[in-house]
Amino acid sequence: MIETYDAIVLGAGAAGLFCAATAGQRGKRVLLLDHADQPGKKILISGGGRCNFTNMHTAPDRYLSSNAHFAKSALSRYTPADFLELVEAYGIAWHEKTLGQLFCDGSAKQIVAMLLEECAKGGVAVHCGDALGEIAHGDGLFRAAFGGRVASAPALVIATGGPSIPKMGATGAAYDLARQFGLKVVQPRPALVPLTLAGDEALFRDLSGVSTEVIARCGKAAFREAALFTHRGLSGPAILQISSYWQRGQTVTTQFLPDRAEGWLREAKRERPRTSLRKVLGEGLPERLVDVLCARLGLSGELGALSDKALAAAEATLARWPFVPDGSEGFAKAEVTAGGIDTGGLSSKTMEARKVPGLYVIGEAADVTGWLGGYNFQWAWASARAAGLAI
Repeated sequence: MIETYDAIVLGAGAAGLFCAATAGQRGKRVLLLDHADQPGKKILISGGGRCNFTNMHTAPDRYLSSNAHFAKSALSRYTPADFLELVEAYGIAWHEKTLGQLFCDGSAKQIVAMLLEECAKGGVAVHCGDALGEIAHGDGLFRAAFGGRVASAPALVIATGGPSIPKMGATGAAYDLARQFGLKVVQPRPALVPLTLAGDEALFRDLSGVSTEVIARCGKAAFREAALFTHRGLSGPAILQISSYWQRGQTVTTQFLPDRAEGWLREAKRERPRTSLRKVLGEGLPERLVDVLCARLGLSGELGALSDKALAAAEATLARWPFVPDGSEGFAKAEVTAGGIDTGGLSSKTMEARKVPGLYVIGEAADVTGWLGGYNFQWAWASARAAGLAI
């Protein structure tokens, strides 16, 4: 016997839960399916367990996509303030950490509980724990097999995310479905991911655990935050951000001591000629990092004994220290996936596939990737809302 619904939502993550709740509360009969044993598993581990649920500085230019304008419509119609209003309506205490990032004071479990309650208000049927079987389409209806059952609906929402963090059950199922229905896929790649170093740069891996504020650059992108040296290479917020823009073979430059004005080493030489370069660098950088940088710069002794030309060269190198990563730590450590289902085949207002009426793509499954710091959650809420209102 085939169960009938108005919409079937695949994936009970942030986007799927919010879309199902939105449609359900509009009177639609919604079935929400996920192969994981519980909904919202990636939400639960986000933000160190406190869920960085949005960013107050959300703007379209903080998202990567092959279609730079696609995210504008949905983001403008459901804002961080809108989601924050919902959070506060549930009495969930929150705080702004840095750079507009909003976190729960308590636990990410509160956000999952809120979304499930919103689904309950809309009468959404939530089914977790069974692998998804065949998805078929004909006569204006989509059919989904799961756990020995079959459901049909005129609307199907792909909200299964990307393959980042496979240990949480993430897969590339969204892309298989997209291709099944004739949608194009922009090559998926790990984003917000640590970068790895090899060869001559492996020396920096000896600094594992050392962190310092830098400006990381790659191409036209630049981020000022902390960089962290790891046993495999580079991580920390600045590196995770720049990783979304990095392509294999490109150089990532880091500006150490970003507050120092041009000529600062030469000025230090004039003011304190008896001071060593090591001591001057140590006033703003961790000692272990200073040791490696000094060794690489090949300068030692008192500043007064070093030429202005040598100090100017050292300043320039410290301002754009080059790293050529040999790769990244891959989808296993990537917070999100860049690329995905091509937005060129979707309506930016409703998230519906132009050539397949009733098929919607939301959240990370689509080729829209936000910066670190709550931007990807805001895209999940905004795209889910757009689809939920259109179903």
